[in-house]
Formats: sequence, structure tokens, C-alpha cells
Amino acid sequence: MTTPIPRDIPDLPAIPGMPALLPSRVPATAVVAPVRRPLAAVYRLLVALAAAAAVTIDLLLGSPARVLSYFSIQSAILLALVSVLSAKRAWSARRPLPAALTGATLLYVLLAGSVYHLLLADATTPFSMTGEAAPPTGWQSLANHALHTGLPIAAVVDWLFLTAPGGFRLRRAANWLLYPLAYLAFSFTRGELLLPGTPARYLYAFLDVDLHGYKSVLANALLLGLSFYALAILLVALDHARPNPLRHRAHHRAKTGFRLQPPVG
Repeated sequence: MTTPIPRDIPDLPAIPGMPALLPSRVPATAVVAPVRRPLAAVYRLLVALAAAAAVTIDLLLGSPARVLSYFSIQSAILLALVSVLSAKRAWSARRPLPAALTGATLLYVLLAGSVYHLLLADATTPFSMTGEAAPPTGWQSLANHALHTGLPIAAVVDWLFLTAPGGFRLRRAANWLLYPLAYLAFSFTRGELLLPGTPARYLYAFLDVDLHGYKSVLANALLLGLSFYALAILLVALDHARPNPLRHRAHHRAKTGFRLQPPVG
């Protein structure tokens, strides 16, 4: 004989100390389907080729050891590498590179162009990375304009029209200045290792310790560092304020019947 099941079963008491469920953020891959972006990939490959060509021209016209020591050349090489990696990810529908890396690359290229146009382009002594005493002409002039004008514009176009906004973080702005600070230390070390009177002992006039002394050069470096930090903050603010150039593509995918996928795991 079985015992009848009671009709009213009392509720079990709550287990004390049970933590509340934490909100879970839905991963982007569950909302947006990965999409190949061939136009972005081709554009970034062209930017990488332009940067590599400009660097190669200066390497052929001047001393490689000297040319590779310039901030403009180093930032152009970094832009070429980042552009190639970004192009590969856009072509294969993979996640974009971290915004901390792309933001730093954008900042360094802009710094190189800004310093050239504000401090070096109209200087009494012609600025040359290949050791020429006369103003750059021919291939050297072409490379100079590509490094300090063309590449910064190309990097800004990529940032504004080919990337989603909101990736830059204010806490990264100070970290982005570590490389310019390291370059300043490199410039001083290089100048101390070279013999006095060596051509281009200090690559930039505002960092020339022989002409200005360490006190004036460090003051110039401090002003430049504050300006660089202000530019980094401005990039972060603009990155969060600008519209999303990829939003219309997301709307197009939504109209095709794509639905939210259940989270995995």
C-alpha cells in the first residue's frame, strides 16, 4: 500500500548564503556574425606598401644605421607591420587587433608628422634623414612627404572610416608615451656614444645637447611630452565621440534574418 502524495507541498526554505547570479555580458560573436572586409584589407595593404616604400627609399639614399634611428622611420615601420596584420584579420573575418596597439600606432605616426611640420619643415637648416645638406629633392622629397604627410593622413582615414569607435581607453594614454620616452633616452645615449663633431650626432635639432645643453633639451622634451599626452587624450575623446562607420553593415545583417545566437558554454 502506497502513501498518498499530499496536495499542498510546502515551499523549501531558501539556502542561506547563496550568492546572487551575476549579470553576464553576451560576447560579440553571439550577436554579430564575422564578416570578411576585403576593401579594408586592400586599403591597409596599400598603406603598408607605401610605408615600406618610403622607408626603403631613405635606406637606399642614406646610411641604414642613421636612417633607422629616426622616430619617423620607426613609426612608419610599426605602421606597416600593424597594417599588414590588420589587413590579414579583415580579409579572414577575424577579430581586429587590440585598440591599445592600433591607437599607439596612430599616435606615433601623428607625432612624427606634427613634429616635422611644426618644428622641422620650416627650419633654417634643411631637415634631412639621409645626410643631405641641401633641401630634399626627387626621391628623397617624395619619401619625406610620404612619411610625414601621407602616412599620418592614411592612418587617420583608417581609424575614422574602417574601425569601430570606443576602443581607446584613457588609462592607455599614459602607456602610449612610454615609447617616446624610451626614444628620448635612446637619443641621449646615442649622442654620448658618438664622438663630438660626428654628423647628426643628435638627430633632431631640439634634442641637440651640443647646441642647447641638457637643461634646455630636457625642458623641450617636457613640453613635447605634455603636448603628446594632450594629443593622446584628444584621440581617446574623439574615438568615443565619433560615429560608427560600421553600423550600417550591422543593420544590413540584421535585415537578412540573423538572430541572436544562444551563448555557448
